[in-house]
Amino acid sequence: MQMIKEDVVIVGAGIAGLATAVALKRVGVKALVLERSDGLRATGAALTLFPNAWVALDALGVSQKFTSLYAPFQRMYITNINTGDIQEVYFQGANSDGNEPRAVHRKALLEALADELPIEFIRFSSKITAIETQEQGDSSIVVVHMEDETFIKAKVLIGCDGVHSIVASWLGLAGLVHSGRSAVRGMAVFSKGHGLKQEVQQFVGAGKRAGFIPITNTDIYWFITSASPNNEAYLGGDPEAILREVLEKYANDLPELFQDIIKQSDLSTLTWAPLMFRKPWKLAFGNLCKKNITVAGDAMHPMTPDLGQGGCSALEDAVVLGRHIGACIAENGGLLPREMIKALSNYAEERRWRATWLIISSFLSGWVQHGGSMWGLKFFRDTIFYKFVFPKIASVMCYDCGKLS
Repeated sequence: MQMIKEDVVIVGAGIAGLATAVALKRVGVKALVLERSDGLRATGAALTLFPNAWVALDALGVSQKFTSLYAPFQRMYITNINTGDIQEVYFQGANSDGNEPRAVHRKALLEALADELPIEFIRFSSKITAIETQEQGDSSIVVVHMEDETFIKAKVLIGCDGVHSIVASWLGLAGLVHSGRSAVRGMAVFSKGHGLKQEVQQFVGAGKRAGFIPITNTDIYWFITSASPNNEAYLGGDPEAILREVLEKYANDLPELFQDIIKQSDLSTLTWAPLMFRKPWKLAFGNLCKKNITVAGDAMHPMTPDLGQGGCSALEDAVVLGRHIGACIAENGGLLPREMIKALSNYAEERRWRATWLIISSFLSGWVQHGGSMWGLKFFRDTIFYKFVFPKIASVMCYDCGKLS
């Protein structure tokens, strides 16, 4: 049995966990990141980073690693599958210097963040089995129990361990609910180039939404969302079966170009999963922190991907958390457990309503765009939503999470 002492322990080496470790490093705090996998988790082919994400990446000092590799886009074209009508949506913030929306490889983002950390900051193959707190005078120490029977004592514990977070469960945050939809996603690779413009193409129908975004000159990220029951089997372990199912049942009414893109998919990037979220009122009135334990990223605010804000908001969390901890250290001359309780509480309150609104906005955006079988909802989507409502909802993509001292 081994006992280890750390100032800050972060659970999970995803986007939120690595970004939080980088943010803390910027303010002079070493954090140990515990990852249960044996390497970086590159699940998911790509993600779209909107202006709020680029503000956060700039604060973390890594934005320049991407702006020269990934071209920005400014517009999205939405095609009605049934009528052929096309609408154009212009993204707010697209004229901001360096903050234009870009689609990037998820693996590239993880590697860029990990490269900012010394190798000893991340410990792979580290599974947590239990969490407890020990009172020491007027402060509290967290004790993390590991599967290998190691104990880690920490002044601060931050759960960045995804939608099934053990830290969120310890805090008592409500579980996830099914949105009624599922998504299949992948990345197509054209070794000789795809020749498409840097534009987002989206297709909507009754109960279905699909789209693709060029990432580079050779890679295209694509997705299809559709209605699904809770008990649907998602063929998660068989990418060839996923590809067949998509082409036969979900893409047969999409343009031939889209079908060709799906056929060029790298099978290792295909995923099919239900779209889950935390009920917004459960987040708004839930325990986002308790003493010196808190959560960030999907562990705090799992949401549907309809506004592309999952990864963006995780990067926001990292900067805001680093900002509050950094300010507390500057004020008190060190990382004092008693003072960290106040810093984490301030962080949680700053993020509570922002994250709640992101969950609501994402769900409503997806629900309307999905259309369903209701005539009135489809009429609202096709005639009003994209012209007048979506630009207002999409304003959440323009947000300044602040800077790190």
